[in-house]
Amino acid sequence: MTGRIAIGGAAGFWGDAALATPQLLAGGAVDYLVYDYLAEITLSILARARAADDSKGYATDFVTAAMAPNLEAIARQRVRVIANAGGVNPRACAEALRAELARQGLALSVAVVLGDDLTDRAAGLHEAGVTEMFSGDAFPAPESVASINAYLGAFPIAAALDAGADIVITGRCVDSAVTLGACIHAFGWEAVDGDRLAQGCLAGHILECGTQATGGNFTDWEQVVDSLPEAGYPIAWIDADGTVEIGKAPGTGGLVSVGTVAEQMLYEIGDPRCYQLPDVTCDFSEVTLEAVAPDRVRLAGARGHGAPVHYKTCATWADGFRAGQLWTMVGRDARRKAEHLAEGILERTARMLDRAGLGPLSESSVEILGVESHFGAGASGVEPREVDLKIAAKHPSARGIGVFLKEMVGLALTAPPGLTGFAGARPKPSPVVRLFAFLLPRDAVSITVEVDGAPVAFAQPALPAPADPGPAPADPLPPATAEPLVAVPLEALAFGRSGDKGDKANIGIIARHRDFLPWIADALDADRVAACFGHFLAPGQAVPVERFYLPGAGAFNFLLHSALGGGGIASLRADPQGKCYAQLLLAEAIPLPRSLAAAHGLGDAILGETA
Repeated sequence: MTGRIAIGGAAGFWGDAALATPQLLAGGAVDYLVYDYLAEITLSILARARAADDSKGYATDFVTAAMAPNLEAIARQRVRVIANAGGVNPRACAEALRAELARQGLALSVAVVLGDDLTDRAAGLHEAGVTEMFSGDAFPAPESVASINAYLGAFPIAAALDAGADIVITGRCVDSAVTLGACIHAFGWEAVDGDRLAQGCLAGHILECGTQATGGNFTDWEQVVDSLPEAGYPIAWIDADGTVEIGKAPGTGGLVSVGTVAEQMLYEIGDPRCYQLPDVTCDFSEVTLEAVAPDRVRLAGARGHGAPVHYKTCATWADGFRAGQLWTMVGRDARRKAEHLAEGILERTARMLDRAGLGPLSESSVEILGVESHFGAGASGVEPREVDLKIAAKHPSARGIGVFLKEMVGLALTAPPGLTGFAGARPKPSPVVRLFAFLLPRDAVSITVEVDGAPVAFAQPALPAPADPGPAPADPLPPATAEPLVAVPLEALAFGRSGDKGDKANIGIIARHRDFLPWIADALDADRVAACFGHFLAPGQAVPVERFYLPGAGAFNFLLHSALGGGGIASLRADPQGKCYAQLLLAEAIPLPRSLAAAHGLGDAILGETA
């Protein structure tokens, strides 16, 4: 197996910028373009679209915005395309694309991967007593289920490419599978090539969020902010032996550095030694990152330890309705005025719901933004003269949420002085969509591949059994020192990135220099992180926070359980996906020897001596 391929990451979510495809075609010299459109909530939206019109249910802008204007260049450059844009209706997506190809007179072959959509099994799963893999909750009522999808892997994508497909459209696969599928096809990797598969998954994980690997959401945003409007979309150069380099098209904005890539590597993972994907269980704990040229970072050291015997499967289901509003309060005691307004709204809503015989709100949320409410006990206590009041609620019925909205607006003229807000349409009740994750044996999922409507022989290869990666690496210990310690913000010592998986949040912390690792390890254990985020964590958890060490990258990953109020649009919080959590943790103070702070030029960052 020899050779190298270049894969451009052209979409990180449904709604990503349309400029990615022409940019990568113009400057990237890519062999493949990969598109990741799907999240769990996206599937529920697409399922509702298909229910209303059986020709819908896919990411329509994949066809109209990403493909249609660029098909001629894709055909001329012989670039192959892989996208999970099929959503819950891959065949409809493929038919729409074939119609566009015919209109342009282009002869490109379009394949679909099917089998992930298990929505028609809702009743059977309910009757079988399937339980949620994290909470143990019972399967929801079948009539409330919007979608059920198994997370497929990369081998069916490779089979479609092997059969000559120029464009492969899938439904729900894991985000990295669109990249790994290209590698398996190009290099002939097999199920037993665990380390190579893990490296391919790592490359896909870096590409899957688009410009988050090239300067977007970067801790040191000041370095790149002026060029971010022209940020380059990421490119992975992958060798047959599994070597991965990450970069971007020349002449584009943003930045590819050890920091930007390491942040993305830790984004939305749990235990880095057991990152389970359908084709391989990855161990990222020993991955090293090396800057090999400007805007070019090499990653090595991912390991594969067998493969799971189940497919992770997610159902989305409707659990009542919700709505909310953002108000602005200005003037003296702005916070107190906002709090009184929120109390009044909820009190009057409760009265009116009782009068209407609708039952109480199932949940409400009040957040005062501008007084550092996200920082919890770490808030500075500054009292501003303007704040934003976010108030939201859930109710089993749309009618009940309608009562909440009417009373909220009705109290505007009865509010304390200084209330205002951006005028526009009044909010309306929207469904609360919850996630239900469970495991299905591999043989319970039947995968098929079609190229231009004709079936292609495909058999899922026998995957190696799961293997124990061995003992976890020992945490670094700080050296004994008698010199005074000074407090330094964690941000001066580390990069950070946070994200979500359902109701869990993760925070990746990457040391800027290995000298800092022992001191970060000593100061920032799981208990301290749990205390920092205590106002977000669900009470009563035996282990609310876990910490994992990645010696290869000089990093820690913190996994926060039940930390997002349900997560996604099941949550009423201002930050339902934990996007700001890294910023909160980076504000924490870390004790450091004064001489070490001085050696790294951190004098200006010192907050004072520690006890």
